[in-house]
Amino acid sequence: MPARLETTTSTADPPTTLRALVLRDVALQDALGDIKDFTVFAERAAEAAQARGLDLDAETVRDLLYASPRPPVIDGLTPTPGWLPAEVSEVGGRPAITWTRFGRRRLDEPFYDDSLVRRRFLPFSRLFGVRTALSDLAAWSAALAAQQPAGLIFHMSRCGSTLAAQMLAASPANVVVSEAAPLNAVTRRDDLDGDAKAALLRAMVAALGQARNGETRLFLKLDCWHSRDLPLFRRAFPDTPWVFLYREPVEVMVSQTRRRGVQMVPSLVPPATFGVDLPDGVPDDDYCARVLAAVCEGAVRHYPVGGGRLINYCQLPEALFTQILPHFGVTPSEAEIQAMRAAGVRDAKAPEQVFTPDGLDKRQAATPALRAICERRLDAVYRRLEAMRAAGD
Repeated sequence: MPARLETTTSTADPPTTLRALVLRDVALQDALGDIKDFTVFAERAAEAAQARGLDLDAETVRDLLYASPRPPVIDGLTPTPGWLPAEVSEVGGRPAITWTRFGRRRLDEPFYDDSLVRRRFLPFSRLFGVRTALSDLAAWSAALAAQQPAGLIFHMSRCGSTLAAQMLAASPANVVVSEAAPLNAVTRRDDLDGDAKAALLRAMVAALGQARNGETRLFLKLDCWHSRDLPLFRRAFPDTPWVFLYREPVEVMVSQTRRRGVQMVPSLVPPATFGVDLPDGVPDDDYCARVLAAVCEGAVRHYPVGGGRLINYCQLPEALFTQILPHFGVTPSEAEIQAMRAAGVRDAKAPEQVFTPDGLDKRQAATPALRAICERRLDAVYRRLEAMRAAGD
């Protein structure tokens, strides 16, 4: 039996009865899940309720939709396939997963969180929610026809990893999970031994990477700090090849000075994640360089665990076809290649725009002070990566 969490809903009123009914009926979920118009959704949901003997009209459903941007959750229900982990939080002193229904909707946004935001705007997601104990995940995922990842993408940040992920996602044969926060709930668990953590990681990946449209391949693009967790990923997926993408440090640092990534904000990603400290509490440019160095050093240190290949940003996008896919053991069809190449000319983080090379602009924008920081903190590890890449080639 699933572990019970503290219940947040009552079973006495028609709206709650409707929630329980829909969350147990895959056909109803499919009928309602992708409707975007609130009025249409309210009418269809009321019709479904009335057909099942519930006294619920469209106006009441519409009022429920506007009552709260996040739905009350039903605890203890087993989510049906097509629901993906959205977040992991503490409930009653125990970790729990909140799930969001994706149905057959592909993960084709640049980041997993972008996909979640889109789904949460739908009427269905404002009305229906499921939460389960994290301890139930392994048993639930074991029932899935889970596929092993075909490749793992680690990266320095701001170095083309989103481009590679978006190109892979352009093929309908691929599921690409890009920087999914629920994975951090696993990698940051300090109360599990290595085998238990690896097993939980496999279960989370199986849940996130469900083949909901007949996909045959799964790729994971990890967060930049996961380079320090490479042994865990190798333990969980010993046969899965991986790549580490990196870029000339000055270009990455200029990008970070223009717009800080979450990894540079200590309140969002603690300095201890990178094995660094912040004695004066100010995440200045030097701190950013130390974070980037720790990420790169993770790749250098763990490269000997095997299965890896190093890719410099300057090799993209062609390296996806000449190095990354061959390393992953993937031979795409001609149609896939065409779709991937089309994605490769778009801006990875803003796909509606054509990509414009910016390396020269960033190098010219670097101040002498920023260059000095890069030389002090990053040049040595960058040279080490380049030497290892040359030796590997």
